[in-house]
Amino acid sequence: MFAVKIPRIDSRRTALKLGLAAACGAAFPGSLLASRKAGAQESGEPSTVGSQEQPFSFDVLSARMEQQAREDYRAPESTLPDVVANLSYDQHRAIRFRPEQALWRAEPGEFHLQAFYPGWVFKDTTRIFIGTDGVYSQHVFGSSDFEYRPPLDPSQFQTLDLGGVAGFRIHAPLQRPDYFDELVTFLGASYFRALGTGSRYGLSARGLAINTATSETEEFPRFSAFYIDQPQPADASIRIMAELHSQSLTGAYLFVITPGHTTTIETTCRLYPRTDITRLGIAPLTSMYTFGENDRSDHDDFRPEVHDSDGLMVIRADGEEMWRPLKNPQTLALSYFQESSPRAFGLLQRDRDFSHYQDTEARYDLRPSLMIEMLGDWGNGVIELVEIPTDSEANDNIVAFWVPETKATAGSAMEFRYLMKWGLSTMDETLMARVSGTYVGVGGNAAEANENPSSRRFAINFTGGSIHNLPPDAKLDPLVDMPSNARLLDSSLSRLPDGGWRLSLEIERDDDQPVELRVKLSMLQRIVSETWLYQWTSTT
Repeated sequence: MFAVKIPRIDSRRTALKLGLAAACGAAFPGSLLASRKAGAQESGEPSTVGSQEQPFSFDVLSARMEQQAREDYRAPESTLPDVVANLSYDQHRAIRFRPEQALWRAEPGEFHLQAFYPGWVFKDTTRIFIGTDGVYSQHVFGSSDFEYRPPLDPSQFQTLDLGGVAGFRIHAPLQRPDYFDELVTFLGASYFRALGTGSRYGLSARGLAINTATSETEEFPRFSAFYIDQPQPADASIRIMAELHSQSLTGAYLFVITPGHTTTIETTCRLYPRTDITRLGIAPLTSMYTFGENDRSDHDDFRPEVHDSDGLMVIRADGEEMWRPLKNPQTLALSYFQESSPRAFGLLQRDRDFSHYQDTEARYDLRPSLMIEMLGDWGNGVIELVEIPTDSEANDNIVAFWVPETKATAGSAMEFRYLMKWGLSTMDETLMARVSGTYVGVGGNAAEANENPSSRRFAINFTGGSIHNLPPDAKLDPLVDMPSNARLLDSSLSRLPDGGWRLSLEIERDDDQPVELRVKLSMLQRIVSETWLYQWTSTT
């Protein structure tokens, strides 16, 4: 298996990462995240939609996408001039949007918009419509909106008709009121990313995942048009509608984006399959985990850890919080969490200590976490975690999404609503202790050269919550669940210098089958910690 190669748009400082297979259709033989064979169907709407008599709304967009799902799929035709379509990475990097040309820059308000130039891997363009009171007109970006720096010859681009752009980004004052920071970016297929106060770009979200980690060819739907409400001076949020196209379905999306310490994106997606779909991934998240405290492997690197996210969080219907540390496996690893009406799931960067990363450029300690809070009852389904082997931090090798039990069949209609939370801290305070570190090593007594190759030692740190104030001699009871092919050899609980607690387990296995571990702390027959989950395979 291969991880998805990620083009760096502006080195690690910008760290704007997109799945190459999603952005340009490059093929990776045998890869789970395979290339898409075709782009999206062009919507064909005029340059102005809606009127005062018949406003264009999310319901109208949904009806349009439902109708298009009944029609045969047509791949988009490339309309880019050759000089744009054939831009190299370095040439594309040399083109920048002029900040003074940003939409709404001269108006009072909290939002500015800038566009991304097409070309290089971004050959499928999208159209942007700006509207007020249900009337939307296409905003056509011209050559003069962009700066063409060496090695480019600006005269080659001055008279070109782009037709559309690769994507766009919204700026808003996140750190201070007199400076507009980058807030959210939509660029490449249906990928987008957002920031909260003090964070830097890391993991990405997607509109939809189709046939990820299946024997079918994975599809990468794309947002082919956006309808953005003209922000008013008093608006604290910006409202964006989008149409989504893929070979197997169409979709209508509504995003309400509110910047803040934790930036929120309230999302509604309506999906209209034109064919039966093997696996439909709702609210997919894509991240990078190369190595960390529990999974250093053979990485010869001065940095102790390299990852955009360090764990998967799941909040069950009854409020139980489950934490699954991420790994960079030697072979493809799939984990399934069967749930009924869960409250939330997400990929978090929980470790915020710079000394644990020692990277002054990438600043992995500032990468945002992202939680998906389900709105309404999502019923039965599975939260799926895909971990793909990678030897480079330039690869996004982690995917997580919700797979509904109800199958997506041709002619059906589905709706999902959820709230996305992006930021350095996306979890509410709780009385439950949370896992702050997972450390794994060989079992037995290494100090006496008496190692046990069939066992592993797991050290799990729990911090915060109500157990923080307990005296060192307090009685805590570890609850350890494991399958029949493993057995607990030793268990101990000790106080950490920072006030937390460490549970140390030595576990032996009988065969090469995966061992699913489940651990939590109890006191006086009450649960006092979140649940730690771990998949111990023969290669870890």
